[in-house]
Amino acid sequence: MKRNFCVGAAFLAVVAALGIGSAWLEKTAAMEAAAVQAPRFEVDPLWPRPLPNKWILGQTIGVSVDARDHVWIIHRAGSLEPGEVHATTNPPTAQCCAPAPPILEFDAAGNLVGHWGGPGNGYDWPDSNHGITGIGGNGRGSPAAAGGRGQPAAGRGQPAAGQNRQQDESQTGGTQSFSDNMVLKFTQDGKFLMQIGKPKSSKGSNDIANLRLPAKTFVDKATNELYVADGYGNHRVIVFDADTGKYKRHWGAYGHKPDDVDLGRYDPKAPPAQQFRNPVHCADLSVDRLLYVCDRVNDRIQVFKPDGSFVKEAFFNKETLGSGSAWDVAFSRDPQQKYLYLADGENDKVHVILRDSLELLTSFGEGGRQPGAFYGVHSIATDSKGNIYTTETYRGQRVQKFVNKGLAPVTKKDQGVVWPAPKP
Repeated sequence: MKRNFCVGAAFLAVVAALGIGSAWLEKTAAMEAAAVQAPRFEVDPLWPRPLPNKWILGQTIGVSVDARDHVWIIHRAGSLEPGEVHATTNPPTAQCCAPAPPILEFDAAGNLVGHWGGPGNGYDWPDSNHGITGIGGNGRGSPAAAGGRGQPAAGRGQPAAGQNRQQDESQTGGTQSFSDNMVLKFTQDGKFLMQIGKPKSSKGSNDIANLRLPAKTFVDKATNELYVADGYGNHRVIVFDADTGKYKRHWGAYGHKPDDVDLGRYDPKAPPAQQFRNPVHCADLSVDRLLYVCDRVNDRIQVFKPDGSFVKEAFFNKETLGSGSAWDVAFSRDPQQKYLYLADGENDKVHVILRDSLELLTSFGEGGRQPGAFYGVHSIATDSKGNIYTTETYRGQRVQKFVNKGLAPVTKKDQGVVWPAPKP
């Protein structure tokens, strides 16, 4: 009996120790999780203020913030449905509405303070404009664009072409010279300065005179160089002199010479593709002079030195098919740009990433049309206070502001809609 008693007591002691140990491990894990911090955001549902003149936005496919914290966006007026532009018919069939000019400027409070853009003399405005720092386009010269320049090409969110969100605008196929083979440079008040490339002139991913459906651009002020994510037709990053348009260099995935071999559909189980798929959707340079490139359909970001030397890559939501997960990036505004923000238009989220390791810390947003939700979040930018601005393509058709609330412990990998906290 004494022996049984001792065995039982020992057993209870082990159980107690295991219980204490389990609780301690759980507490330690929680403390470690709380030690991981990331910027926290809340949507501002009242930004921007309503547009004048019965104006509304179409597919909104570019956003940038200038030194005054003015927010610039570009949208596709021609992507609006007939029922959205009754006020433009002759005679008007209803009071609402009319497309806003392609380029809009808002002050920090959300007031519209400037607008311009569209076809003009001396330059070729894209069929389907894309990007705001320099204006490119992914217009393919399709029947949807036959009405004249400034009209969008067939693509996702384009009802006239019978397309919807389940179809993939990324695949172009072949080396056809589509319409939008150029990028345009303007002053902030809309004065035309320079055009690189000519419509329907591209000879493919190693043509140094023309683009082919370029997406986003970035200007390196230190070297006065223009980086182009090129793009929806080509499979490369290409660099020009930002003032003269003189060609500097170009490269494909991993720094390879690009080619136009059709890679077929993305397969997340296959080895990483050795070339970019279409579209190469962003190219942004950090303060420590690393270029972050969005290989959208391959669900990855590749990082390069400015000369095209490959540094590293990371995949995000690697199982994402369709139009992919890596759409656009922006940097946090601390001096080291510690965090990287990734717009994921297929999963309708913004990912918060530790920039040096490319570790995904947390995400916010979900599919929907209410403030804080997304439908095709396409582009992203930050202001001097660290606030985030996003624009949405397809039928999202808007710009949103997310207010930086400072660093906070990461308690959820997926935050959902970051609605403002109730006021006491």
